[in-house]
Amino acid sequence: MIGKKIRIERIINRKTGKCVIAPMDHGISGGPIPGIINMTETIDSVASGGANAVLMHKGMVINGHHGYGTDIGLIIHLSASTDLSVDPFHKVQVTSVEKALKLGADAVSVHVNIGSEKEPEMLHNTGKIAETCAEWGMPLLAMMYPRGPKIDNEHDPEVVKLAARVGAELGADIVKTNYTGDPDSFKEVVDGCPVPVIIAGGPKIETERQLFEMVYDAINVGGAGVAFGRNIFQAKDPAKMTRALVGVVHEKMTPDEALEILKE
Repeated sequence: MIGKKIRIERIINRKTGKCVIAPMDHGISGGPIPGIINMTETIDSVASGGANAVLMHKGMVINGHHGYGTDIGLIIHLSASTDLSVDPFHKVQVTSVEKALKLGADAVSVHVNIGSEKEPEMLHNTGKIAETCAEWGMPLLAMMYPRGPKIDNEHDPEVVKLAARVGAELGADIVKTNYTGDPDSFKEVVDGCPVPVIIAGGPKIETERQLFEMVYDAINVGGAGVAFGRNIFQAKDPAKMTRALVGVVHEKMTPDEALEILKE
C-alpha cells in the first residue's frame, strides 16, 4: 500500500534501511522522570541530533509537545499501564489507529509482554490493530518483550526469538525487542523474524562504550536500528548522544568514533 510505504520512510531511512527512534512514553508508566519533564525541549534535542522519529502518547501531541524545531517522524503509542498497577505487565489499548492518523502520526506502536498472564488479550488486541493499520496504510511497530512468570531471563535468545517472531506473525511492520547479549545469538533473532528488528535500550546502561558496542554488534548482524529512551533523554547531552547513535546505525561508525562525538 502506497500510504504505508510513504509513512514508513519517515521512520526507516530509505537508503540505509535502518532507524533511530527515541521513545518518550515513559511518563504514563513512571511519571515525569528526568529527561522528559520538558518534552518539547528534549524532542527538539533528539531531532537536531538526527533521530528518525520520536514515540509518545497522544496527550503529549494534543498538548503541543511534539516539538517545534527540526522535522522528525512521529509514532503514537497505543498501549499503556502504570508502575502502580497490580499487573504492570498488562498493557491495555488507550487510543486508536484512527485517532493517531488525525494527530498526524507516521506510525503507531503497541506493547506486548509475551509470557504475561494477560498475553492472550494483548495478542488479540495487537492482531486487530494490525488489521486496522493495514486498512489505513499505517505502519505498526510492535514492542515484543518476553516478560512473565515463566521467563527467567528476558534476554535469553530462545524467548527473544519467539517474542520477535510473534510480532511479525501478528502483522507488525517493525519489531522492537531485547538485545540478547551477543551478536551471534541476536543474528538468530534477526534471521527468524521476517520484518526489521530494532533493539530496546532498557534501563540506562552504565557506560557509553557499552551502549555503542551493543548497537554496533546488533547492526553488524542485521539489526535495523534502535529505540532508546532513557539512554538518549537522560544522557548528559541528548543531541550529541543521538548524533553518535545515528553515526553507528546509519553511517557504520565504530564505538570509538561514536565516543569522539560525545567529546566534541
